[in-house]
Amino acid sequence: MQLLSYILVYPFIWLLSILPFRVLHFISDGFYYLLYYIIGYRKKVVFDNLKLVFPKKSDEEIMRIAKKSYRHFVDVFVEIIKLFTISKKQLAKRYKIGNIDVLKDLEKRNKSSLLMGGHYANWEWIFLLNTQVSFNGYAVYKKINNKYFDKKIIETRGRFNTNLVNTKNIFSVMNKNTEENRLSLYGFLGDQSPQVSKAHYWSHFLGVDNLPIHTGAEHLAKKYDLPVVFFKTKRVKRGYYEVNFELITDKPQTFKDYDITDIYLRKVEEQVKEYPEFYFWTHKRFKHQGKNLLKEN
Repeated sequence: MQLLSYILVYPFIWLLSILPFRVLHFISDGFYYLLYYIIGYRKKVVFDNLKLVFPKKSDEEIMRIAKKSYRHFVDVFVEIIKLFTISKKQLAKRYKIGNIDVLKDLEKRNKSSLLMGGHYANWEWIFLLNTQVSFNGYAVYKKINNKYFDKKIIETRGRFNTNLVNTKNIFSVMNKNTEENRLSLYGFLGDQSPQVSKAHYWSHFLGVDNLPIHTGAEHLAKKYDLPVVFFKTKRVKRGYYEVNFELITDKPQTFKDYDITDIYLRKVEEQVKEYPEFYFWTHKRFKHQGKNLLKEN
């Protein structure tokens, strides 16, 4: 069944990926109207999230942000599809890498590092970075159920010198790289909600209290003494982005538990509050709010 699904769907994805951006964005416009006005994909989730995070905004403001976020949501979806066939040269024209010196300095010091970002703007195109640095690039991801699509995604990201590592395998990969002194850069996105059973830390995010927080990236940074760098992606205009980097710390073991995680979350918040329409509000980020209090009682 998995093979059949792949055979039926992948040719359609490939055909979409070879279309020029102006055509893809035209298709994206159509899907926006379909998702927002007809299907209403996760509409309740989006509006509930926005009202929770921005309680002082009017209904009109919330609706405006929601509509823009849906447009951006579909744009990113077709831009991810474009990754299957886009050339490095074409991608570099649309995804500008800013102050790469932050990473180059860590390279010169032979410091393997940890890169953190959020589900903001277009985080997927960060894979281009691995064509411009000497680090061996690794991106932590959740394995796709369909093994054929999973393999294709791994191959596609490999075009940009990126190794996708399943969350279950990241410890073994990092152990091996450390033992072999392999200069590596590990990419993490930590702004989504972890499972309650796996949550070790509860805090606030986007003004909402008592939320479970991912802390795995901080734990690994301390375990392997990895500098932590935040990547901030900015949408310049439709189909064009710019990314810049900020060193959070090159001495993670000097921080108290969860302080690095808190700094990271505040940086994501700054992006979201400035232009909330470019965040992915379809995620059920706040679904476990307050469940730590229930457990305590």
